Amino acid sequence: MADSPVIAVEGVTKSIVNGARRVDILRGIDFSVERGQFVALMGSSGSGKSTLLGLLAGLDAVSSGSIRVDGAEITKMGEDALALLRSRKIGFVFQSFNLIPTLTAEENILLPFELSGAKGDGRQRAQELLMQVGLEHRGHHYPVQLSGGEQQRVALARAFITRPSLLLADEPTGNLDSSNGRHILELLVRINRKEGATLVMVTHDAALAAYADRSILMRDGLIVADTLQTPAELATEVVG
Repeated sequence: MADSPVIAVEGVTKSIVNGARRVDILRGIDFSVERGQFVALMGSSGSGKSTLLGLLAGLDAVSSGSIRVDGAEITKMGEDALALLRSRKIGFVFQSFNLIPTLTAEENILLPFELSGAKGDGRQRAQELLMQVGLEHRGHHYPVQLSGGEQQRVALARAFITRPSLLLADEPTGNLDSSNGRHILELLVRINRKEGATLVMVTHDAALAAYADRSILMRDGLIVADTLQTPAELATEVVG
């Protein structure tokens, strides 16, 4: 029997109340993502893509609908269960790195491993990941001693430390110049293929989305395209 999707989203809506007015951010989202797939989630500002990523992470609650992550119905979970699922099943890469300044690179990478209660030699795993991101000699440096590109490489290693089944990346190259951004994305794709995680990345950049297996384009809280076509073909839609 084929594996069930790592992500299954059915009829998801998200609304907020602003004074006497209701704002519909997501207006009925349906899609699934198969194990190991790399999906670029695209759309202009205000399209709902970052809100959707937050819902997939269990960081916000849906207004209606269902989200399953690796077989678990997260819309019915309490916060403790969600926190456990995030620590064991989901890796995160943020635009702003989000490293803890008082911890070394190696300690930052190790932190999710220690919080998840994972078994095994976490320090050896962290050192292996430092080697994969080319920072094996920088593990004892603090974030302030690292360049932006190096900090994001630490963040990549941290995202993979627990061997998550799902990796969520929100504009992971947004704070980097184009050369560093391209290098970070190539590194992310290479490690992700080695680790076998499912990757969903929010991006405005069609050139970066071209690395993905599949592109989902959002507009006004709806999915308006879901395609295996070259993301560059959607570029005018993204900025339009």
